[in-house]
Amino acid sequence: MEKFGVGQGVRREEDPRLLKGKGLFVNDVNIPNQAYAIILRSPHAHAEIKSIDISQALKAKGVIGIYTGKDIAEDKLGVPGMPAKWLRPDGQPMKYRPQPPLALGRVRYVGDPVALIIADTIDQAKDGAELIDVDYDPLASITDTEQTILDGVPLVWDDYPDNVSGQFEKGDLDSVSLAFKKASHIVKRKFKISRVFAQYMEPRGAIGVYDASEQRFTLYADVQYPHRVRQLLAEKIFSIPEQDIRVVSRDVGGGFGTKGWQYAEHRLVLWASKRIGRPIKWSCERSEAVQADEHGRDNITEAELAFDSDGKITGLKVDTIANIGAYLSAIRNLLAVSLSLGGLIGVYEVPSAYVRVRTVHSNSNPTAPYRGAGRPEATYVIERMLDEAARELNIDPIELRRRNIIPSENMPVNTALGQNYDCGQFLENQEKVLEMANYKEFINRQEEASTRGKLRGIGIANPIEEAASPIPDFSEIRFATDGSATVLMGTKSQGQGHETIYKQIISERLGLAPEEVRVIDGDTDRVAFGMGTMGSRSTVVGGSALFYAADKIIDKAKIIAANLLEASISDIEFANGKFFVIGTDQEIALKEVAKASFIPAKLPEGTDPGLYESSTFLPSDSTYPNGSHVSEVEIDPDTGVVDLVGYWVVDDVGIMINPTIVKGQIHGGIAQGVGQILMEQVCYDKDSGQLLSGSFMDYAMPRADNFVSIDVSSNEVPTFRNPLGVKGAGEAGTVGAMPSLMNAILDALAPIGVTNIEMPVTSERVWSAINKARLNYQ
Repeated sequence: MEKFGVGQGVRREEDPRLLKGKGLFVNDVNIPNQAYAIILRSPHAHAEIKSIDISQALKAKGVIGIYTGKDIAEDKLGVPGMPAKWLRPDGQPMKYRPQPPLALGRVRYVGDPVALIIADTIDQAKDGAELIDVDYDPLASITDTEQTILDGVPLVWDDYPDNVSGQFEKGDLDSVSLAFKKASHIVKRKFKISRVFAQYMEPRGAIGVYDASEQRFTLYADVQYPHRVRQLLAEKIFSIPEQDIRVVSRDVGGGFGTKGWQYAEHRLVLWASKRIGRPIKWSCERSEAVQADEHGRDNITEAELAFDSDGKITGLKVDTIANIGAYLSAIRNLLAVSLSLGGLIGVYEVPSAYVRVRTVHSNSNPTAPYRGAGRPEATYVIERMLDEAARELNIDPIELRRRNIIPSENMPVNTALGQNYDCGQFLENQEKVLEMANYKEFINRQEEASTRGKLRGIGIANPIEEAASPIPDFSEIRFATDGSATVLMGTKSQGQGHETIYKQIISERLGLAPEEVRVIDGDTDRVAFGMGTMGSRSTVVGGSALFYAADKIIDKAKIIAANLLEASISDIEFANGKFFVIGTDQEIALKEVAKASFIPAKLPEGTDPGLYESSTFLPSDSTYPNGSHVSEVEIDPDTGVVDLVGYWVVDDVGIMINPTIVKGQIHGGIAQGVGQILMEQVCYDKDSGQLLSGSFMDYAMPRADNFVSIDVSSNEVPTFRNPLGVKGAGEAGTVGAMPSLMNAILDALAPIGVTNIEMPVTSERVWSAINKARLNYQ
């Protein structure tokens, strides 16, 4: 039997249930007497609502009720709130623009909710929606991020003269200005980072239940932070005690940040359930999802790197326009563009840095964290800049990185943008991945490809990310009278393998077999507290809380074991799930101690019966997963098709609880990064603002034949910021994939004169760029 503990690549405990169709997603949950909801959404990017006629729709068979923004306003539901106190570039306070659950007076993007239709069946609700007559007066719209700040463009909000919502700055501008004055060489580039959508396996859903007898709400929803959703709903929306709302999140089907917090539909199903006296179920259809959900990325960045005469970086300056969409509803709409800016430093010695981000409104869906939450964007900028600088300085891109990488002996390091790297072997990562990729022989592979008429390129990126930020999380271990244990976690799995990871930690610490442990998360009535899952934090923070809860179990059980073994507590040791008396053959299993803990006669005086302990862990600082990625591509110049022919990774996520799960997370993250570079993009018509990529017919996603076997190796450098030595792995793959692949593509195209290409790098764009370069060359 394979060992089931820390460091073992055991198979995931969840998989048999999920692969056999036994998962319990929101759409699998049904409540007796439930009604069904449909959201009527705006077909316009920007329009005044002159009138809404629901009279015919109310007569339709099965329709129970139809509600508009006016009904919501009359009940005075609250809004999420905005703790950030940013200023605009002119010094005026940033305006808070929360999205109403149903539009009031004006719609501001295609998909903006306009009416809620409730009926006995889903088809009846759809029929009712078809009969609603909305009289729109279309207005000019703006969806292109780069154009939002230009003079004379349409305004999303009439009192914002330039569509600029707010401004965030970080770093020392005076220091950077001095460095640029003294620089021997300055490299300046502009990068567009496209808008994308999560496209999870299971679209969102919500069921709202109001129990009049208890005067209590229950929300079933696929959210990543159940306790925080409960807090927001209670405190900000309904103004009731938290105990009067229960949030239940079971199988999620992928979240990637987009299912993180509180959507309008959550409020609507709860509000409507109380209004009509029946449970309300809303299920987002795949064709609705891109209109209904938050999007990710969508930045325009101008970056400058200053170098001395030896090719050492002396300063970094970055100016970003970040498209946050039509509304600013909560702090999460700002997180990806502000908290992860430190990643712009990368793994390099950058003595001075300054970054400014201007958030802009547009007639598009609000943006929020999406796998990496700003770290892929930041890493993309610094790693692309290093390749561009290498070309201008006529230095090999690997050598330029070697000259600037932070040496491991310099750790810990305080960066110019305020981060504290506690550990890492950045240069070792790079050298190892180059060896894996057989980098020295690349020129031979390039020449061989040329004989076949193909262009071959190789690219590298050395990502680092700030993960597991210092906010607390909770774990509880409860033993039952038969000696089995239940683990309750404040984190929330969306498919990452939490159940397996936590069982491995318990098995390592307490010696229990996996079948003796049950893991529960996602239910605010069962789990006392939790901050949920995001930012590669679950194993780091939740796992550490579990580690310390296990310590408390051992401490109490040792007292009981000493009494059972008739020995002094000081003579009792614990190992491999057993307590034993030092120097003797007397021993007792923890499971037997747990059973005895419920029998008062077997307890020492003053010991409370039962064996259950909890712990809340608060990290002292963030962790910094890092690594090195190499991509290799071949391009057919006649068709523009890009083939990924090699991918190698060395990743440092700290100590790996389960190497197999880590590798799966790296693979999944790479897939999302590769998808964004090669094909994924949320597109709007620039003239009408109409969404052009609302289904899989138009929004391309990578398939197996777009990939090559990904070779992943690990360099485990433990952090001492948590007892497990872990750093987080959920987003690492995406952070490195985007820049390494784009660097490889441009390396392949450089010999024929292509110097820039925007993502997604479709075959049409590549073909056009090649032919344009050839014309210029002639």
